[in-house]
Formats: sequence, structure tokens, C-alpha cells
Amino acid sequence: MDKTTVKIKPAAPFDFELTASYHTYFQGRYGTDSLAGGVYQRLLDLGGKLVLASVRSEGSVQAPELAVELQGDSLVPAEVEQARKQVAWLLGTGQELAPFYALAQGDPALSDIVDRFYGLHLPHTASVFEAIVLAILGQQIATNVARIIRTLLIETYGQRQTFDGQTYYAFPLPETLGAAPLKELRTLKLSQRKAEYVQGIAREALNSTPQGFESLHRLSDEAVVQSVLAIRGVGRWTAQWVLIRALGRPDALPLGDLALRRVVSRVFFEGEEVNDAQVEEFAARWSPWRTYATVYLFTAMRQGMG
Repeated sequence: MDKTTVKIKPAAPFDFELTASYHTYFQGRYGTDSLAGGVYQRLLDLGGKLVLASVRSEGSVQAPELAVELQGDSLVPAEVEQARKQVAWLLGTGQELAPFYALAQGDPALSDIVDRFYGLHLPHTASVFEAIVLAILGQQIATNVARIIRTLLIETYGQRQTFDGQTYYAFPLPETLGAAPLKELRTLKLSQRKAEYVQGIAREALNSTPQGFESLHRLSDEAVVQSVLAIRGVGRWTAQWVLIRALGRPDALPLGDLALRRVVSRVFFEGEEVNDAQVEEFAARWSPWRTYATVYLFTAMRQGMG
């Protein structure tokens, strides 16, 4: 088993703990991503080779540097570089926050939140397929229930490998979930409809372009939305989260999200109930950085602000 360490220098400001914590918030006890003792870990799938990435901060928020230890069989330089790029994408290290921060200065409430969570970058999923499936699993259920279901799915169907006595899991492949019988998927606490959605999405990923869903990276925001809305089980809420988590688009807004309405109500409307149309109208002031405003507001809500 080879071990090697590479360095990543994120765009400052970058708060490693905040960013990695946001990334792992919706995971179960294990899942695909974990954060413990200041170390973020993810089992990477490099085209069939499984490599464990263990990431720790060696810098500061203003002068960030990450040390990424990679463990895997017979690692070659091309695989090490592929793993480094994948970790950088997962943790959103290349994002320039200054334009969003400048916009936030004109909004006292949002500015307070930015100051509290200064250096939080937007983490991403490893693939579009992963983002769509995770969103489907989280539709219209409590966060703790979604965590359980995600963990069950990953530990049942994900590739696995053991390092230093600990078993780690990669996100399930489309071919694995596409071949899973609906009756078997139902044992993971999935409803009949969600089981059908997951199976159908996996098969759609296999039957699409040679690049699968990753070809969405080349499309405009609206073209992405229209493309994924054609997939059974995907609504506009899920499509917006694909823009946010899978593609890193800066101006998405997940209308229809109860948590978004709640936090906008608390922070900006003194608790008065608001609907999606009001949220959309109000959020126009954050464009073209509505994604970042959404992520910061959700983080504030989870920390009890507002």
C-alpha cells in the first residue's frame, strides 16, 4: 500500500473546519465523507482504483494550506494528481469569495452572517450522479432520517476498502444501483417511489452521453435545469441543488425548500411567514451570488443564528 502527501493552497480566505463541516453535515455516521479530529477523509474512486484521501489544515484562514495524504495500491503520478484535483473540487478550494463578500456588505444581516462564517467555501459532490441521488434521498424527509438512508445506501452498494483496520466506502456506481432490485432498495427504508427514482436515475446515467451526467458541466444553468427536469423524480428543487452541489454554479436558488423560507423569514422578515415568490423576489438582491447567500444562511440557521 503506497502513501504519499500532496499540498493544496486554497484561495484565501478559506476556513477548513467550516468548509469540511458543511460538507459532512448530511452524512451518516460514516457515509462517504467524514471529519474527525481535524481530519477530513474521503474514499476516492479514480476510475476503479480506490484511494483514501486524508486532509488536514496546515495553514490559516488568511494563508490556507492543506496537506492531503493519499493511500492506495501502486499510486502513479497521474493518479496522485487526479486525486489532488478531486479533493480540491470536493472542498471548493478554488472559489474566490471576495465578490460575494463585497455584495454582502450592503446588507447588514447578511454581512453579520458572512463575518461569523468568514472563509466558508461551498463544497461539492464528486459527481453529478451523486448529487442527484443524494437530493432524491433527502426529499421531504427529516435530516436525521435522510442521514440514515444515505448511510444504508452507501454501505450496502458502495465500493469499500479497508485502511489501517477501518473500512471506508465510495459512493455507489450507477451500474450497481441500476441493477439493484426495487425490493432490495426498499429494505433501505426507501419508499417505492424513491426506490424507482434511484434505480431510474442510475439507468439514465448509464444511457446518457459517453460522459454521463458530467456533460452537464458544459451547459448553461437553464439548460442544466431543463435537462435534469426530464429525469423522473427530479423537480426544480433538486435541479437547483444539482447546480449548487454538483456543478458549483454561483447563482442558484433552491425555491421550494422549507428551510430556506424559514431562515429568510427569521433573518429578514422578523419571523413573518414568506412564500417562494417572496423569497425569489427578495433574493434577487443577492444575484449573481445567490448560491453563496443560500449556503451561508443555511449555515447560520444550523448554528442558531437568526
